[in-house]
Amino acid sequence: MRVSAFELNELSKKLIQLSSVTDVSSSSRKSRRAHFTAPSHIRRKLMAAGLSKDLRKKHDVRAIPVRKGDEVIVIRGQHKGREGKVLSVYRKKWVIHIEHLTREKVNGASVQIPVHPSNVAITTLKMTKDRESILSRKADGRKARATRAESA
Repeated sequence: MRVSAFELNELSKKLIQLSSVTDVSSSSRKSRRAHFTAPSHIRRKLMAAGLSKDLRKKHDVRAIPVRKGDEVIVIRGQHKGREGKVLSVYRKKWVIHIEHLTREKVNGASVQIPVHPSNVAITTLKMTKDRESILSRKADGRKARATRAESA
């Protein structure tokens, strides 16, 4: 198939237009600023944790935002293997606090050890109707992408 110089020029113009439409910057500085100054409703999504293998198979979803009441297991870091219920999701500090994951201070007081949600896997979900709808929506999207990939 031969393409004239005019057609080639028009195609390149369209590609340039398409590439300049995006609102996402590839700048590290801007990406970091957007991440660390993100408002709470966006931090919720950024503070998602992967599901355990059996939950992943059951719901056909890879990850979901962590919430108070979920049961998790620490899969990375110094406390790897420790399990417990999520006591709080501290969005301002980008951490979660897990039941029985505490340390003693010098004065004898007990404090929660903060863990980043990316370092845990959810083993039991606290189910609500909103969460069920989120899981079904994510699973439907995953199935739609799979069928689109097969047909292409």
